[in-house]
Amino acid sequence: MTRTIRKAAVIGSGVMGSAITAHLANVGIPCLLLDIVPAALTPQEEEAGLTLSSPKVRNRLALNAIALLKKTNPAPLYSEEFAERITPGNVEDHLNLLADVDWIIEVVTERLEIKKSILSKIESVRKPGTIVSTNTSGISVNAMSEHLSEEFQKHFLGTHFFNPPRYMKLLEVIPSEKTDSEVVNFMTAFCEKNLGKGVVIAKDTPNFISNRIGTYGLLVTLQEMVNKGYTVEEVDAVTGPAMGRPKSATFRTLDLVGIDTFVHVANNVFDNVSSETEKAAFAVPEVLKDLVSRGWIGEKGGQGFYKKVKTDQGNQILSLNIQTMEYAPSAKVKSASLEASKAAKGAKAKLKALLATPDRYSELSWNILKQVLVYSAEKLGEIADSIVDIDNAMKWGFNWEFGPFETWDLIGLRRSVERMEAEGATVPSWVKDWLAAGNESFYQNQGGKLFYYSRGEYKGVETRPEIISLKALKEQNKIIRSNSGANLIDIGDDVALLEFTSPNNAIGADILAMIQQSADEVRNNYRGLVIANEGRNFSVGANIMLMLMEAQSGEWDELNDIIHMFQTSMMKLKKLEKPVVAAPHRMTLGGGVEACLPADRILFSAETYFGLVETGVGLIPAGGGCKELVLRTSLANPDPEADLQPAINRIFETIAMAKASTSGHDTKRLGYMRPQDSVIINQDFRIYEAKQAVLEMDRAGYTPPLPSKARVVGRDGRAVLELVTYTMRLGGYISEHDQKIANKLANILTGGDVPAGTMVTEQYLLDLEREAFLSLLGEQKTQERMQYMLAKGKPLRN
Repeated sequence: MTRTIRKAAVIGSGVMGSAITAHLANVGIPCLLLDIVPAALTPQEEEAGLTLSSPKVRNRLALNAIALLKKTNPAPLYSEEFAERITPGNVEDHLNLLADVDWIIEVVTERLEIKKSILSKIESVRKPGTIVSTNTSGISVNAMSEHLSEEFQKHFLGTHFFNPPRYMKLLEVIPSEKTDSEVVNFMTAFCEKNLGKGVVIAKDTPNFISNRIGTYGLLVTLQEMVNKGYTVEEVDAVTGPAMGRPKSATFRTLDLVGIDTFVHVANNVFDNVSSETEKAAFAVPEVLKDLVSRGWIGEKGGQGFYKKVKTDQGNQILSLNIQTMEYAPSAKVKSASLEASKAAKGAKAKLKALLATPDRYSELSWNILKQVLVYSAEKLGEIADSIVDIDNAMKWGFNWEFGPFETWDLIGLRRSVERMEAEGATVPSWVKDWLAAGNESFYQNQGGKLFYYSRGEYKGVETRPEIISLKALKEQNKIIRSNSGANLIDIGDDVALLEFTSPNNAIGADILAMIQQSADEVRNNYRGLVIANEGRNFSVGANIMLMLMEAQSGEWDELNDIIHMFQTSMMKLKKLEKPVVAAPHRMTLGGGVEACLPADRILFSAETYFGLVETGVGLIPAGGGCKELVLRTSLANPDPEADLQPAINRIFETIAMAKASTSGHDTKRLGYMRPQDSVIINQDFRIYEAKQAVLEMDRAGYTPPLPSKARVVGRDGRAVLELVTYTMRLGGYISEHDQKIANKLANILTGGDVPAGTMVTEQYLLDLEREAFLSLLGEQKTQERMQYMLAKGKPLRN
């Protein structure tokens, strides 16, 4: 049968239920949100004259949850307006509406009997064939549904979202013994494409994959800490980026998750495994029990392993001494191994450096790592059938840089197994059999194709056309051109891709040179160009360190040449006779935005934080960003009598206040998204979709945009904006230097000293940009802002 999900329902409007509902709304799925009927009125309801039969009261929990979605930070919604796609209700009055949805998600309290009860109610009203899933972090999917009909069980499975659902990539799909394989396959594909998830298939075992291994790893870490006398700060210094883990490391993570929540998750394994050895491993340490009994459960309790206090010097972070249960100021941790790791470039090199430099911190990392690797190997076949699913679960669910089996390969499989056994560890027999057969790794790259261990042999990772790997293409020698900051790559079907590779993908002369070379190459030999990369962020903007150094050295001719080169490079992209599609993701700021604006289409990743933020370092956009928005405003209002001032005011506010979008969808609110632009939910698919957009335009007979002039609001419009900045300066809202920057920006956006209605060329506006940029770059206060940003990573107000 052909399935689709047009409408969904979520039962349970707590933190997870409402956030899952928000993400369904994010991707365009209308959703019903139901919860129980309150048993009593609030004082506010009584004062308003409401009764227990009033719909506002009966739907209170869902209504409050929807209202909270608009206030929560980080935002669960891509755009606040998407909350309109959620319909509130309750399970007494609106249960019958479940007959009209295609997917029902149960997200009630993590207690088996409560879940069984609500599933029985769902079965009484759902139409046959409707998919029902449970969001649980570890309760048995089979046990929940064993009392229900076979038809229900065929369409029932676990869908374990990770919190927060919008941002966390992992979704564990847990089939029951009776779930139809067609349902599993459909849900896997749907959740990947439509929800943007990384899906792994987990077995119906306690805590499934990610929480099983992650919880084990945290408990092992605690045990090492207690046994060897490490401090909270020492453990977090080792178990963060040095080991390829998030900055929150161990104890900041526990504080964020909630120590009480972690104890519940650990107890779920302890209560549901039969092995005494495993029970002992998941026994909750006394220190955690003590913290829970004191109410020191992490951030939601005001304190946990860390505590923030206010002092005369500002906020101070204290850390817990687990021997005395007292707090003291956090101390910096330094050692040879940590310094070696910090100096190494890239996550792989950091971990290797940490392990290769012997000291007590290197020892801690090894003792944690060896136990987690052995445990992961022991659980293969029990919690999941594939090492790829286990690795992906840890990368996507716990934000590890490498999964356990990838880590084992990285540190040397044979060498590390020999060390483990020499130290008394029991390595699973299948790992030793694999080594005995002459294999040296769990993964193997053969001609750009990846193979992995599967049941005693190498199996090829499934090649999926919608996932284009630039790393794999480079291994297949598909690079057309290359320099120190960028590559031009053949991505197939006569389409080329421009990839930035500089640190933070900051745009400098090397990238600009490659843009110009790429335009020439594509014009002569390719059907079109995609601009995308696989970096952590698309681009943080221009290389401000380089510009600051040049300015402080007085190299003004060189700076003028660089800005001119930036502008001509962007114009070359815009005028290219072949289609250009940009596919930005995550942080796309300043010059990164200006590299996208000339494209015929922009395919924003759902998580794209897009903005011209140069005023934050005392500058204005000078790579065509201002010009492009002024031109778009003029072209969108061809009537010569149309008032452009309101639109120019909005652009001025957006750039002057360094606003960036909070999502790909939010670029529309800020005026960056055009009708031909769109949002790609699954970031892994964006290069493929950008390539398809190039091919579509090529097949349709692409012609580049004709040169255009912009109608500007002129000196009268500039006076309007300058009055705004004057008033704000007078009121103390902005500094004198802020006012100077804003007035320079106003001069560009209004077209300079010309009458209202004047038609100006793109080059004229570019010249205004370049002049303003260079003059601001010469200002001492701007240089101070640039230095502060480089040193502190945040803007200076001076």
